[in-house]
Amino acid sequence: MASNDWKDRLGVVFSTNPDFKYETASQEEVETLSPERQRLIVRIDRKARAGKQVSLVEGFVGKEEDLQDLGRELKKKLGVGGSAKDGEIVIQGDFRDRIVEILTKMGYNAKRGN
Repeated sequence: MASNDWKDRLGVVFSTNPDFKYETASQEEVETLSPERQRLIVRIDRKARAGKQVSLVEGFVGKEEDLQDLGRELKKKLGVGGSAKDGEIVIQGDFRDRIVEILTKMGYNAKRGN
């Protein structure tokens, strides 16, 4: 049933070839770089957040699971909420200095943005 899922085939033109096999483009995840090779930038953001401040950690290169683990670790050490998706970690509140300090202790190459 999963191979015949119509949602994966939206926008595909019908083929009269009986041997045609539809293949989805599989996106390969990049291998996670070691912490010392990561260049993370920690900045503050207020746009589209109803005036609330959030700290953004950008520049992570690697698997989504590793990003989730790093975000979970930061949230636990800071005692705040947030999320990690699409290559960035969102931490509620202005914790730029503390995040940079935590990341450098963990071995990451982090610097403070704006």
